[in-house]
Amino acid sequence: MICSNSKNGEIMNKDEESMAQEKRLKERMGRVKHKIMVMSGKGGVGKTTVAVNLALTLAAKGYEVGILDADIHGPNVPKMLGIEDAHPDVSEEGIAPVFVPPRVKVMSLAFLLASKDTPVVWRGPLKMGAIKQFLSDVFWGDLDCLIIDLPPGTGDEPLSVAQLIPEIDGAIVVTTPQDVALLDSRKSVTFAKELGLPVIGIIENMSGFKCPKCGEAIDLFKIGGGEHAAADMDVPFLGRIPIEVNIVESGDSGIPFVLAHESEAANAFEAIVENIEHIVKGE
Repeated sequence: MICSNSKNGEIMNKDEESMAQEKRLKERMGRVKHKIMVMSGKGGVGKTTVAVNLALTLAAKGYEVGILDADIHGPNVPKMLGIEDAHPDVSEEGIAPVFVPPRVKVMSLAFLLASKDTPVVWRGPLKMGAIKQFLSDVFWGDLDCLIIDLPPGTGDEPLSVAQLIPEIDGAIVVTTPQDVALLDSRKSVTFAKELGLPVIGIIENMSGFKCPKCGEAIDLFKIGGGEHAAADMDVPFLGRIPIEVNIVESGDSGIPFVLAHESEAANAFEAIVENIEHIVKGE
């Protein structure tokens, strides 16, 4: 448990506490217009980078946005936003997420760990309990969109989120053009479909590289695989993001690449976010 609840100064029994938590979860999520899961079939494809830059791009457009870092064992959202040393406040309204200008609220287990090197050694029930608390006990307020950054694969965390938020708008699947990444990304699409979750689309990350010296285009990890997978599985293809050195540097410095500078990757991402907006709004 991240925090405990009390009633009239006495500890509530498990049934009362569970019912109260369910009520809070419905009330909190009822104030969020759109909920979007960001998934990947395997690690190392840039899923968290996409989630963070999606949130910041939406915020720059005037939306009120939240990021739930549901990657329990590898919570890296605070690092990518430069808020690793932040700590959420606790009040009668609940846990206050960490605020990132201009309009982003963030909650991550990383804020609650003893140190950056502390591992989270939890089994499924504990992980589901933590995610449930992040949804029910964090005071998100009124949001236009809640971005949920999930760990790779189709295990406890994405299943928990899908079960706890039945009205979720859908899932975005991030992949690279490599065959091994595409194989796993297809599993994520199938996972969503089997649970009845809409698939907002596939993003092909690390798609091509332009030499900064000579400008020659090099397909380091191939190109086009994500688009082909989307067509084959009958889901939208949202776009591709090229590899750029600045993306790595911005992630390490805590400044999302869409805000750091003008670049081909930033322009590509802007177009991807517009596609996501149209699909989520049903346009």
